[in-house]
Amino acid sequence: MADVKLNIAGRVYDVHCADGQEAQLLNLAALVDAKIRTMPGGTEIRQMLFAALMLADEAQDANGIVEKTDSLRAAIALAESREAQARDELKAALSELEALKKAPAAESAPRPSHDRALLQIADRIETLAAKVEQIP
Repeated sequence: MADVKLNIAGRVYDVHCADGQEAQLLNLAALVDAKIRTMPGGTEIRQMLFAALMLADEAQDANGIVEKTDSLRAAIALAESREAQARDELKAALSELEALKKAPAAESAPRPSHDRALLQIADRIETLAAKVEQIP
């Protein structure tokens, strides 16, 4: 255990902390002292109370930002996953269309079943292309 002397609001406090944590504790004490110095007047206990409340409020705001950031990261990951899936589906549809174009024609006149299949593939490609365009 290490011993640290903290100077907060003009008073010295002897505090014990884990070895290696002395610098962090001194930085935190300086932060509290700076908050107290922004509140002139009042008793020392009242200044400490308001400094603690202000720091707690700042910590709560910071936690809210972290939660929003985590939520945004999850939304981005989901959007990227959907984009990849849409691109894969589009590639598959384009490959299927190319394969149909290259297939030898058994008859000179196009068969209605091929026309239907080509229209379905074209519709899928248009739908997937619209989805891909909507992805930021």
